[in-house]
Amino acid sequence: MEQTDFLVIGAGLAGLSFALKVADHAKVVVACKSTLDEANTACAQGGIASVIYHPDNIEKHVQDTLICGAGLCDEAVVRMVVESAAGQIAQLIRWGVNFDHTPDGAYDLHKEGGHSEYRILHHKDNTGEEIQRALTDKARRHPNITILEHYFAVDLLTQHHLGQTVRRRDGHIECYGAYMLNLTTQRVETFLARATVVATGGLGNLYHTTTNPSIATGDGVAMIYRAKGVVENMEFIQFHPTSLYNPGERPAFLITEALRGFGAILRTQDGRELMNKYDPRGSLAPRDIVTRAIDNEMKLRGDDFVYLDCTHRPPGEIVAHFPTIYRKCRSIGIDITKEYIPVVPAAHYSCGGVKVDANGCTSIRRLYALGETSCTGLHGANRLASNSLIEAVVYADKAARHAMQHKDAYTICHRIQEWDSGGATHTEEMVLITQNYKEMQQIMSNYVGIVRSNLRLQRALDRLEIIFRETEDLYRKSILTQGLCELRNMIKVSYLIIRNAQDMRESRGLHYSIDYPAPTKSALYED
Repeated sequence: MEQTDFLVIGAGLAGLSFALKVADHAKVVVACKSTLDEANTACAQGGIASVIYHPDNIEKHVQDTLICGAGLCDEAVVRMVVESAAGQIAQLIRWGVNFDHTPDGAYDLHKEGGHSEYRILHHKDNTGEEIQRALTDKARRHPNITILEHYFAVDLLTQHHLGQTVRRRDGHIECYGAYMLNLTTQRVETFLARATVVATGGLGNLYHTTTNPSIATGDGVAMIYRAKGVVENMEFIQFHPTSLYNPGERPAFLITEALRGFGAILRTQDGRELMNKYDPRGSLAPRDIVTRAIDNEMKLRGDDFVYLDCTHRPPGEIVAHFPTIYRKCRSIGIDITKEYIPVVPAAHYSCGGVKVDANGCTSIRRLYALGETSCTGLHGANRLASNSLIEAVVYADKAARHAMQHKDAYTICHRIQEWDSGGATHTEEMVLITQNYKEMQQIMSNYVGIVRSNLRLQRALDRLEIIFRETEDLYRKSILTQGLCELRNMIKVSYLIIRNAQDMRESRGLHYSIDYPAPTKSALYED
């Protein structure tokens, strides 16, 4: 049984930022189920949004975020994040993150869909990888941070594990740590903490095509929901409009939105400009609009992909600004300075998640949720490009301040018992896990994707119920494995997405239903 001041589950920007902000005055354990360099953060190509130079200003960034969020953003949260951004950017730089500069020393800013100004700081086209590198290096060197790779969080510890009845929304639930599956020894270990932070990233692997790494299986949302935490807005799944069309590759390779900000144009396979008839902003319209437009054109034409064209831009600038994309495309025989890039939408980001307050606190005391696991109110019904990284670091700062203020009041609960595997045995039916995983992805991709309907959602729920029963039965009688735990989590999160989508009686942002094609009259946003 291990004890620490703070247990951080997840090692992307949100988790490592929190750890670094508290580690000078507390002991921290950071646990991740893979390695530190495989976090969702490392996959972020585009950059991080912040108001830097005139003519940009705070109000413009706020309004861009509110418009993109389709009337469901919390304006107070939006203003707090936007106003805090510059200070957190400065902190990242002090930690060793290198952002690109122009020859005269100014920040080299990109522009992405939905942004009215150039405000995206970046490092070439691998910003997330650069941020992850810097924070990983600093965290590994900090004497108060213990990093545990290949540890999978199974369940959070609450009064339920003391034999008490726990009810959602009763306001009296506390988190005491987590049961963690050591993937090296295959033994479940108990970790007790004064406070716990869940920052496990996204859920893209619920779908066949995703830009997320294989570890993005919605673990944090599922785990907190099982612990009776409050989850909201799960219907708003953002599909990135442009992933590289390369059948069989997982995860799908992301073609950053910054390329469209650079001037790239979406075209149908016959070479016609695609977006003009859908939105006056053309290829730089918000992601929900661009994604639905691409999806509609592919269905109308029977095509498997559309094109992204940057061949009219200077070749040297393309290679200089987007070296990762250039190298990737060349590896499959495409020279993007001369040829169009085949692209297709892919599951990318969850705008919903565990409901948190302005300090990152969940409805469960002593439990924080950060990054894509959380729902802060910033994104509303559709995330504005490059707002996610700044949200992660701003809320890590808020949570760290709150946690340090209350650290001494959070005591270790020593009454938690070690994990009891009971009569569980190793399962010889691994094919059941693999098959149910594939079926779950088919259900979500076919019925709960970019365009939805009442019939599709009900069909998804009915079919998911069968897989749920099979998986729960397997979970009860089997010794735990990562694959089984991930499948269980993904089924739970899929259920939440479907039920939240069924509750919507309108189309708003990322949720589009053919049964309710228009937003309600209260919407602040027109599609």
